[in-house]
Amino acid sequence: MGKYWRRLRSLIEIHSSSWSWEARLLYWLTGIWLFLGLVTLLSASYPEGVIDHNNGYYTILRQLLGLLIGLIGFKVIVDQPLRQTLKFCPWIILLLLLLIFLISVPGIGTEVYGAKRWIALGPFSLQPSELIKPFLVMQSAYIFAKWRKLTWTVRGTWLGIFALVLLGILIQPDLSTTALCGMSLWLIAVAAELPWVHLLSVCFGGLGLAALSISQNEYQLDRITFFLDPWQEYQGKGYQLIQSLLAIASGGWAGLGLGLSQQKLSYLPIRTTDFIFAVYAEEFGFIGCLLLIILLMLYATIALRVAFKSDNQIQRLVAIGAMVFLVGQSLINIGVATGSLPTTGLPFPFFSYGINSIIASFLLAGLLIRAAREINQAPVIKMVFRNSIPKSYR
Repeated sequence: MGKYWRRLRSLIEIHSSSWSWEARLLYWLTGIWLFLGLVTLLSASYPEGVIDHNNGYYTILRQLLGLLIGLIGFKVIVDQPLRQTLKFCPWIILLLLLLIFLISVPGIGTEVYGAKRWIALGPFSLQPSELIKPFLVMQSAYIFAKWRKLTWTVRGTWLGIFALVLLGILIQPDLSTTALCGMSLWLIAVAAELPWVHLLSVCFGGLGLAALSISQNEYQLDRITFFLDPWQEYQGKGYQLIQSLLAIASGGWAGLGLGLSQQKLSYLPIRTTDFIFAVYAEEFGFIGCLLLIILLMLYATIALRVAFKSDNQIQRLVAIGAMVFLVGQSLINIGVATGSLPTTGLPFPFFSYGINSIIASFLLAGLLIRAAREINQAPVIKMVFRNSIPKSYR
């Protein structure tokens, strides 16, 4: 038993004087974020687990499996130089791109709520579009940082691969993940100071593609229409947003208390993923929500500080990309639950249930913390001692 405990401790301890204060603070903020997410998920999923599986801990136990896998990946990324991790990134992207398109093949992809995004692996499901996020950050950071040194053949090849990734996710269909990945790639390119002519062209092209997708998929248009006025069909397409708003309003200033949410008892749909923030708001109230927003803003501020302090362009872009995926996706999820944005289906990192989601979140956090660690690392300068200098040069 002692051997396994030592191995677990090795995954979480950070006793290293070489870590910058930014890396240490990001590490502990990630831990607080994860703890809040697990507590909220346990509360949100317990009644559902009792009813559907006769085990209130069914969902949280599966989430802990993803946590363990993600923690191992997190440890590897944090302890390994970014240049080493980047060597494997292109091959992983190509593998996940292949899996994204294989989902469309009959008999391989699993359909849930009208979308094919998963590949069933026994009792678990693989979601390539979620797992590819941290690798998109790494590879786009490398390509855009080296942009002016690369040939047009290399540039065109990787732009084509990025476009195929977005297209593959879009046809699942998953407009929200496509938009998030596209926006993150675009912001990384902006931070790399690519020509604005190219950036604006890509921006308008992406908006046109999004408009085409909305016109071809009625449910996407409904999400935009009914978020503006969910009461026009309060028992139908506006139901989940109305229940989310009721949950948030019920929380008041201090909340009902941990585990005491009423809306999670068969009223609030998708309570463990898309609308988990509503459960958090009902149980912890306005004060709890304010503290969570402060945590996210502090996380983003430190990530931007890491980006500004980094002398290495790749480190800078990795920090920005990881921050956009983690904090940006969290704010979008909160915006959906509060009725500020159309329903998107994006999970809340470290909060929402999903083995793929928590693994991707851990890898993204690991990239950010690794970038923060490397801002303190300077190249080693070899010292020349006086006795080794020829007399003629003394």
